[in-house]
Amino acid sequence: MSKRRNGREQPDLDKSIELPFIFSQCAETGIHGIYETLWRTCHKCYGLDRTLHCGKLGSMNIPISPIADQLARIRERIEIATLRAGRAAGSVTLVAVSKTHPIEAVREALAAGQLHFGENRVQEAAAKFPPLRAAHPGLRLHIIGGLQTNKAREAVRLGDVIETIDRVRLADAIADAIVHEGRTPDLLVQVNVGDEPQKSGIPTAEADDFIQLCQARFGAALTGLMCIPPAEGDPAPHFAWLAERAARHRLAVVSMGMSGDFETAIAQGATHVRVGSAIFGAR
Repeated sequence: MSKRRNGREQPDLDKSIELPFIFSQCAETGIHGIYETLWRTCHKCYGLDRTLHCGKLGSMNIPISPIADQLARIRERIEIATLRAGRAAGSVTLVAVSKTHPIEAVREALAAGQLHFGENRVQEAAAKFPPLRAAHPGLRLHIIGGLQTNKAREAVRLGDVIETIDRVRLADAIADAIVHEGRTPDLLVQVNVGDEPQKSGIPTAEADDFIQLCQARFGAALTGLMCIPPAEGDPAPHFAWLAERAARHRLAVVSMGMSGDFETAIAQGATHVRVGSAIFGAR
């Protein structure tokens, strides 16, 4: 007999084992968020608790990963912001910033279908990501922190994207590393859009010349621009400036926006947003 819960009719779960079977299969295989989607659907439709009662199988605890839950929330917000901006669904890539978080947290995100990750420090990335690549060939590692020239070779060896090229010496070191390592990651120029002396990034007055220099040197490997706007004030004008510069130089990638302002960045044309604490929690 069906029962009522939270004002809704529910199926007689004592006679149905299909639902927990599907949950368990999705949990084991980590199929791109299906597990979380099923849970949300059942919770919405039937008001189910995290413990499902399954007749002869007894009670079955369904572990809901907090990281998977936060990823689902962020993806939903990205989708809404993208559509609100009149842009195509799926045109914004989420880069999950896993810096200072353990490899177990990255595994949880991978199980929820997340493939793009950002790391500030090359040493930390080297400890976490090589062991994960065999099982996740689609994984993409973004180096998003300020890079010293003596770390350029390791960054080229590890990274699929290096987002922080901001000076000629670093461009020289990256070019040499590409030759020695025999691989070429995607490259972005970081612009100091607020011209803040304490921040990395090429100053805005020098950006056009530096972007052209990097295009001449790296060709199609230079795919876009990145910025971190000032912490105070409205970030929208800074995001708009970066998007306009990328368009001016015919660069497809615009990496801007973090946990507190990624929706504003999407409205201004971001193609990649870098979100950390809103997914993994405080560091």
